[in-house]
Amino acid sequence: MFSVSKFWATFFYVGLLRPAPGTWGSAAAVIAAWGIIEWRGYVALAALTVIMFVLGWAVTSMETKGKDDHDPSEIVIDEVVGQWIALLPVAVGISHAGVSFWTLWPGVVTAFIAFRLFDIWKPGPVGWADRKEGPLGVMLDDVIAGVLAALVVMLGAWISHG
Repeated sequence: MFSVSKFWATFFYVGLLRPAPGTWGSAAAVIAAWGIIEWRGYVALAALTVIMFVLGWAVTSMETKGKDDHDPSEIVIDEVVGQWIALLPVAVGISHAGVSFWTLWPGVVTAFIAFRLFDIWKPGPVGWADRKEGPLGVMLDDVIAGVLAALVVMLGAWISHG
């Protein structure tokens, strides 16, 4: 039976892929970001990131209601939001340089790897957010991991052009 909340929580059912559904979700987020950035640029990516955060919070609440597992692995909309945050500096760079998405592939790869590492390792504030119960905690740890990854991307760009 089709469920709208499951469709979005799993990001078009990508979260059902095994192994490593979070990595699959992040990879799908990169592909989606590519399309969004080429379509309407970094402003669209930023706006859709905010919309996906709110949607993610809502569908995660629906998908986990009454269940013992408050953060099931098939829910990957949180990875999408975090990955898009990590890619925002790349999106801004694309706009300023007037180039296509894959021209800045080192930033894309750095955003992907840094986000996955922070999401898996859960250092400091990422771990704090991950320990919060409920849908906000599910979303927030990936938001923080995305911010940290975005900082790594910006540091890498600064070092390579400094």
